[in-house]
Amino acid sequence: MSTAEPACYSTPEESGLRVETLPFERIPHQTRLFLDYLKDPISLRQFYPSAVRFHHELPQRVTEVLDNYQVDRERVCDALEAMNRRWGAGKQTLNNIALLREADCIAVVSGQQAGLFTGPLYTIYKALSAVKLAGCLSQRDTKSVPVFWMASEDHDFAEVALAEFINRECRLDKVEVSEDLHQEAQPVGHVLLDDSINAVLDQLFELLPNSEFAADMKVLLKQAWVPGRGYVDSFATMMTSLLGRYGLIFLDPLDENLKQLAAPLYARAAAKAPEIGEALERRSRELEEAGYHAQVLASANSFPLFLHNQEGKRHAVTRLENGKYKAKECEGEYTSEELAELALRSPQQFSPNVTLRAVVQDYLLPTIAYHGGAAEIAYFAQTAEVYRVLERPVTPILPRSSLTMIEHHTGRTLERYGLKLDDFFEGLEPVLKLVVEEHLGANTAKLFTDAEQKVNSELDRLRRDLHAIDPTLATALDTGRRKINYQLEGLRSRFHRAQIARDEAAQRQLLRAFEQLYPNKDLQERHINITSLLARHGTYVIEWIYNAINLSSNEHQVVYL
Repeated sequence: MSTAEPACYSTPEESGLRVETLPFERIPHQTRLFLDYLKDPISLRQFYPSAVRFHHELPQRVTEVLDNYQVDRERVCDALEAMNRRWGAGKQTLNNIALLREADCIAVVSGQQAGLFTGPLYTIYKALSAVKLAGCLSQRDTKSVPVFWMASEDHDFAEVALAEFINRECRLDKVEVSEDLHQEAQPVGHVLLDDSINAVLDQLFELLPNSEFAADMKVLLKQAWVPGRGYVDSFATMMTSLLGRYGLIFLDPLDENLKQLAAPLYARAAAKAPEIGEALERRSRELEEAGYHAQVLASANSFPLFLHNQEGKRHAVTRLENGKYKAKECEGEYTSEELAELALRSPQQFSPNVTLRAVVQDYLLPTIAYHGGAAEIAYFAQTAEVYRVLERPVTPILPRSSLTMIEHHTGRTLERYGLKLDDFFEGLEPVLKLVVEEHLGANTAKLFTDAEQKVNSELDRLRRDLHAIDPTLATALDTGRRKINYQLEGLRSRFHRAQIARDEAAQRQLLRAFEQLYPNKDLQERHINITSLLARHGTYVIEWIYNAINLSSNEHQVVYL
């Protein structure tokens, strides 16, 4: 095994973990575009011109990335160093920022909105996916650093104001900050915490289990989420505390210095707004004609940047019939050239929309690849057109690692009843039925099956005789058979409910397992917050997650802790 292997491949055995995989085809609500991309990204190069099949092919792009990187590295890294120091960055991160100053260093990027207490688990998974890939490339002699782009310019505060977790009763619970902290259309990066965050923290600590790890977890959260601190700063401080040892660099695109550096690209995008809008509309049609979906409802009249008013609130800009552009709820109409001049002169008045954001990211950073989820992969099918119009190299998107963490007590429940994660995908009721049929009431269930088989066998014999006498009698029997089977099935369902009600312990165990593994009928990673695991396992769980991530797998990983 080469020295590169430990960074490139999964090493769950180092933490004593058992990992199983589950193809995404068996997970509900997956789009055809995402599944086809996982299967063979090269076959979709019409939409993803820089797609790679394997991550170890990425070094072939280094020359293209470096040749097209035009931004002053020193100024970028000065900004990164200042902000990461503010968030408590350690030696590993600062060393990586110093490495990024070197002309032959590239970046592996991922990113996410700044969620409460870091948001859903997949935020951690995305960050560590980037960390692991950067380590892999570095050990393969491609100088790389991991960067996490915080979506501080987003204004949908409701999406990030909630943290869901498993409480001390092993049930799904939540805490949330008041939306009064946020003004409509205000970027989340401008939100400041007030004293109410202390009550949210106290509520969280009261609901989580009081384990041997609770004290350390409380210190970690209280040091990050402080009244008077920015919401994004709190997110970055907590993420740094958890992941800083891996050298992860955090980036806030609202930083004034980065805005100034991005100004030329803002201006170019504004000037080419009509061409970008038409290209996006055309690409959306092409995706739909190919049987896929367009993640962004793009219009030829759309504008690739939001315009911010004097209060900092951002507003979408659209083209009017006269060919000029106007921001909603803002005075004045502008030509694309006028907006380009304004963007160059005052870039802090603008922020990219979803189709331009990745291009800005890869203008500011020498990005070799981006780790994203299913929705981001769909975005990139359209965003590729924006890269093309702005004459930028298209960045490959790699699927981020996707995991479900199964804690020991939940694992025992699954083992006891012979269940797997995918048994929960149809909901709790089918799981309860399965457990009754195969475990709690297996003998009675067999009697039901035997009775149904015997009744239908006798009805089959009777039907043959009746059909020979009068076919209409056989038809009448078919109607009666349906009624009989309906009554038997109804009685069987009542038996299921009665049996599970008699075994309260089993019912409670299965309900808890469902809420932990498939909360709100969705993958765990989309809801559960890292505090659930920190409270029960301490920060060791971060290392377990890192070890479980497998860059070579495009399947969902089920990790037994």
